[in-house]
This record gives sequence, structure tokens and C-alpha cells, in this order.
Amino acid sequence: MSDVKAVKDLVDKYNALKTEIGKVIIGQHEAVNFTLLSIFCGGHSLLVGVPGLAKTLLVNTVSDALGLHFKRIQFTPDLMPSDILGSEILDENRHFKFIKGPIFSNIILADEINRTPPKTQAALLEAMQERSVTVSGNHYKLDLPFFVLATQNPIEQEGTYPLPEAQLDRFMFSIYLEYPSFKEEVAVVKSTTGNKSATINPLFSAEEIVEIQKLIRKIPVADNVIEYAVGLVGQTRPKSKEATDLVKSYLDWGAGPRASQNLILAAKAHAAVNGKFSPDIENVKAVAIPILSHRIVKNYKAEAEGITVADIIKSLL
Repeated sequence: MSDVKAVKDLVDKYNALKTEIGKVIIGQHEAVNFTLLSIFCGGHSLLVGVPGLAKTLLVNTVSDALGLHFKRIQFTPDLMPSDILGSEILDENRHFKFIKGPIFSNIILADEINRTPPKTQAALLEAMQERSVTVSGNHYKLDLPFFVLATQNPIEQEGTYPLPEAQLDRFMFSIYLEYPSFKEEVAVVKSTTGNKSATINPLFSAEEIVEIQKLIRKIPVADNVIEYAVGLVGQTRPKSKEATDLVKSYLDWGAGPRASQNLILAAKAHAAVNGKFSPDIENVKAVAIPILSHRIVKNYKAEAEGITVADIIKSLL
């Protein structure tokens, strides 16, 4: 199959996928789009929203529609790394046997990841970056595709453990879920308080998703688009010559090189699902806020004056 035909097929399947997900998830179109883009890029996503906005349901529905194996890990203060990765036990023949943990799946829902201490949060790092885990000196490869979709509750922060910047940087997207509109909430209540339940049909296989990830990486990008993305990331750094007055006033730290890489990769995926064979600057702008928002650190002055990260990123576009 030619790459041109593969992109056209991807557009059709992407639209069918959104329709399938829409049977269960009402509204939240932006969150659905960015979650699918991160999967097609092979990246991980952080879903941030108050309780009851269907974060867990969204991940569950996406995994069903993609035909992938799904495991949910509820993070708690007493969760240990072995609860995620697995552990060795002594079997009846007095030999050590490795029992795989829930990390051995295609899609991992790390529910309320900020509720567990850094030691357990860090258990995900190797899996997220290397697609492998090391337990008791033994190295185990994870099945591909592999994604971590983590949720965070932005309220009720007492007794939580904010993700360190190094781990935040490993998430490709930070996706904020907003409250539904009045009409959407009416539709949600109607659909969830009756006795009808929607059936989700799997539209992909694990092999097809791996092929899509390869296709996305093959998409060519013009030099001026790459230069725009790198320049945009450079502008978020307060000590950079290109930094605007707003950035110098309100940011402590800017985004690193991984942001530039993810901007281009996400722009390729955004172009492909919209039927374009090469991304332009508009595609970079479309993915800039979820790519950059968790990679830049506001200062106290920004907090005091109510300046949001999204406001600062929009000023640079």
C-alpha cells in the first residue's frame, strides 16, 4: 500500500473511530482528539480534570475502540513499585518465578498518579521511555503498542505528590478536560441513567496501530515548520534572547528539546488525520498548548495575577 493511500485510509478510520467513541463519550471532543493523536504518535498523555468528567471512561472506551488490552492501576499512598511491575515468587518447585504486573498491557490507565509517592511514580519511567522494565536484574520487553494515560485531579491537593518535572516531560500531551456544556450534560444524564448501554466495536488491531506510528514518522516536514516549532519552544525560556516580556515576567522555566520533538511529531499526526500529506505551521499551533503547558513553570507573580500557562502560550503563537 502506498503512503498516500495509507494516509487517506487513516482519515476514514480516524473519523469512524471518533464516531465509535462518541457512542459513549458525549462532548470532550478536544480531549478525544488529543488522546488519539498521542496514541498514533506513540506518546503518553496526562489527563487533568475534576472528578466526574469521564477521564477513566474515556481511556476505557478508547482502548475498546482500538482493540487493545487495557489495565487500570489505582494509585494510592501505599502502592509499591512491585504492585505495578510485578515480582518474583518462590513456586512449588522452589524456583523463582516472575509474576507479571499490570504494566504488561497495551494501554495503562494510571489513575490519580499524583496520589502515590515518587518511588512508585518512578516505576513507570523506564516503561514509558524504554518500553521495558527491569525486575530483580532481569530485563523484560513490553508488548507494543504501549501507552500510559495518566489522570490527575487538580483539586484536593493535600497529601498528594506532584509529578516531578522529569516525569512530566515524558508525557507527550497534557490534556485538560473541561466541564460539559448544558446540552452535553443533559445528554450525559439521559444516556447514563437508563438501561441501554452502547457496544463499542474494535476498529484497529495492535499491529495496525504500530504501522500507523511508522507512517506518521515517515511524513515529510518542511524546514520552515521545524524552525517555527524550535523557535516557539525557545521563546518559552525566560533567559533566551527570543523570550518575550510576558515570558520573562511570568515564567521560571521554559520547555526543553523534547517539546520541539513532540511538537513536530504531533503536527505530523494532526496533519495526517486531517488528510494532509505534510504539516504546516497551523498544525504546530493546533497542538502547541497541550504539548507545552506541562513543560513550562510559572512563577509566583503569574499565580498572584491569575495568568495561566495557556495565556502565555497563546501570546507566542
